[in-house]
Amino acid sequence: MPQIPEKIHELTVGQLSARSGAAVSALHFYEAKGLISSRRTTGNQRRYGRDTLRRVAFVRAAQRVGIPLATIRQALAQLPEERTPTNEDWARLSAAWRTELDERIKQLGRLRDHLTDCIGCGCLSLETCVLSNPDDVFGERMAGSRLLPLRRPATDDAS
Repeated sequence: MPQIPEKIHELTVGQLSARSGAAVSALHFYEAKGLISSRRTTGNQRRYGRDTLRRVAFVRAAQRVGIPLATIRQALAQLPEERTPTNEDWARLSAAWRTELDERIKQLGRLRDHLTDCIGCGCLSLETCVLSNPDDVFGERMAGSRLLPLRRPATDDAS
C-alpha cells in the first residue's frame, strides 16, 4: 500500500483509490451521490481531504452489511466536515442501524429455515408460500396473488 507523507493533506483520486481499495469509478460514483466530496484544482483535478479515507471505509463497510446508499448519505451528513470522524462519531451512527440490521438478520433466518420446505414442497404458490408471501400479508388484504400487476383487457379499436 502506498504511503502518503503526513505533510500532504490532500489526496488525488488515484491515491485515494490505492489507499482505500475502492475503484476510481466507485469514488466518482460516491462523489456523485454526495457521500464524499472533493475540491478542484486550477487544472480541474479532484483533490480529497485525508478524512475522506475514513468516509470511504465507512461507506464500504455499511454497503457490505446492506445499508442503502441514501441511509449512508444521511449518516455522513451528520459528521463534521474537514475533520476525521472519531470513534464516538462512528459508534453513534452505527448504533442507529442496529435495529435495521437485527430485522434483516431475522428475515434471512426465516428465509434459510423455509428454503428447504419450499424446494421440497414445489408449489411455489404466491398465495400461500412462506417465501413469496411471508406471514400471509397479502391474504389479509384480498384473496389470491396480488404480486403481479393487474392486466387491463385489450380494447378493440377496430369497432
